[in-house]
Amino acid sequence: MKIKAIVFGASGMVGEGVLMTALDHPEVESVLVIGRRPCGITDPRIKETLHQDFFDYSSIEQELKGYDACFFCLGVTSVGKKEAEYRRLTYDLTMAAARTLSRLNPSMTFCYVSGSGTDGTEQGRIAWARIKGKTENDLAKLPFKAAYAFRPGYILPVKGQKHAHSFSTILGGAYPFFKKLLPQYMCTLRELGRAMIVVSTRGFERRILENRDITALGADTPAGMRK
Repeated sequence: MKIKAIVFGASGMVGEGVLMTALDHPEVESVLVIGRRPCGITDPRIKETLHQDFFDYSSIEQELKGYDACFFCLGVTSVGKKEAEYRRLTYDLTMAAARTLSRLNPSMTFCYVSGSGTDGTEQGRIAWARIKGKTENDLAKLPFKAAYAFRPGYILPVKGQKHAHSFSTILGGAYPFFKKLLPQYMCTLRELGRAMIVVSTRGFERRILENRDITALGADTPAGMRK
């Protein structure tokens, strides 16, 4: 099975790495990139749509039809943000895209990048964890074929990325050491992207994937994929 996927957030580190991984994968037929600015990656399988209002997709709905998967990699840090602002830029923004896509593509698999430590009970004391948890829970209620939440810890960028965080690049040399020391909190962006493709083509038994699930699924290297 080959899929047509939509990628959100390709001008950020996670989205760029997921996009690069998708373009290296033989089971990805084409990719639609939605962003406010060009992603900077050229490939014949990419179609790029620039869009400014991530709370309203009415002007580009026709372009969003006919896709099998969405890799939603948009996200902001909670540092320096009040709870209401973080909720708007995390929960409201994600649900605006997801509600539109579930209506246009009910057979779609939606992959949401959440984070390690997310509070699925929505009752904890940490605001960002509660908000991420509510986002995960409400995505599962939408009429998608399936919706998965990915909870990575530290993520090692893909070699050659333009938008990798400086601290991620600096720590990259020590990744093998930390991987052995804290394997439950470490994964690569290649593994994250591959895991998204695996659940989109084959499904998975759980809707929430912790770091150990990401590394297990992402270790799969189909024939023809460049490592």
